[in-house]
Amino acid sequence: MRFMVMVRANKESEAGVMPTEQLLTEMGQFNEELVKAGVMLAGEGLQPSSKGARIRYDGSKRTVIDGPFAESKELIAGFWIIQVKSLEEAIEWMKRCPNPFDGESEIEIRQVFEAEDFGAEFTPELREQEERIRAVMAQQN
Repeated sequence: MRFMVMVRANKESEAGVMPTEQLLTEMGQFNEELVKAGVMLAGEGLQPSSKGARIRYDGSKRTVIDGPFAESKELIAGFWIIQVKSLEEAIEWMKRCPNPFDGESEIEIRQVFEAEDFGAEFTPELREQEERIRAVMAQQN
């Protein structure tokens, strides 16, 4: 099972405050543990929302909304993609994570959909297309 683990932003991360050397060291060590265990597939920190945009869809209409966005507690400051056997295992790994910010922080864990989750609507042709796309992406990395 793959899970996306999201680090919730806070006022400091949205203001562009960079992590301390100590936190970078601790996160580096944690990431090394994840990689050595074969758990981590990807992970990155994200720039503040002031450097981003949202696209709002309404039927065929597209509206671009430039950052920053108001509610920092609803924003994501970073993420991991991990592969483990269960939500419980994902939780156990993330309980070992250093606190992402000084003080109160929050991490959200969400399971990623797999092809089999989509049922009959995900036809053999769509599965083949998905496999081709993944193969090209793997070659590009």
